[in-house]
Amino acid sequence: MIRQYSKKQIERYRRQKYINLLNKCTRHLYRFFKDEKSLLEDYQKKFQELKQELDEFGDVIISSDHFKRMKEYIEALYRETVLNETFNQEEFDKIKALQASNLNRLQRMRNSLKYKKQKYQGFD
Repeated sequence: MIRQYSKKQIERYRRQKYINLLNKCTRHLYRFFKDEKSLLEDYQKKFQELKQELDEFGDVIISSDHFKRMKEYIEALYRETVLNETFNQEEFDKIKALQASNLNRLQRMRNSLKYKKQKYQGFD
């Protein structure tokens, strides 16, 4: 039996896939920035692959402020480091710490929005 999915279910699925790809992209970028031995060529190749996957979901609507900021960050970083032909290994080494800090800040923002249950609540 073939199941028919509603438009809303398909949109929810695509939005979740897009969010997972955003998280995957930021994790990979963070690893490149934290690794002292990472090379610009490897970084650009992986970033292009990830960006291409993200672009396949270009029509997905995101309402969360955190994910909008992640998307904007990835777009700006892509323009600065991959599309910029004058960007070289020396500049890449210089921006690693700064970009790792920016990604960490985005992650902290996301974590602060999560609900935290209080373990020990008083019983009155």
